[in-house]
Amino acid sequence: MLLTRDLLPDIRQHSDYFIFQQDGAPAHRAKDTVENGNTDFILPTLWPPNSPDINPIDYKIWDPLQEQVYRTQIKDVDELCHRIADECDKLEQNVIEKAVVQWRRRLQACIAAAGGHFEHQL
Repeated sequence: MLLTRDLLPDIRQHSDYFIFQQDGAPAHRAKDTVENGNTDFILPTLWPPNSPDINPIDYKIWDPLQEQVYRTQIKDVDELCHRIADECDKLEQNVIEKAVVQWRRRLQACIAAAGGHFEHQL
């Protein structure tokens, strides 16, 4: 519901074509999620190995965002949602740009390691 109602309209304002890759969370692997007719997903069988190491959100963006979101105790889910949205709005563009710059190098390291561990090469 979140994807269909909230995220897709925003994403479609910026691009006509996109593909999602889910992480291994059970809700993301659910048949209804993977077979969502409104969105293209990379099938779980095609996910790259060590994907957190080549996902900009995981390796560069979530840590500073999380630090701000959880700086004080959160009362409920609504407050958590508001904080995440507020902190995303405040996220500096240079953090995103650094993540994008690192992506190609990380992807090349993953290829060189044949999908194995490559953190030591970064």
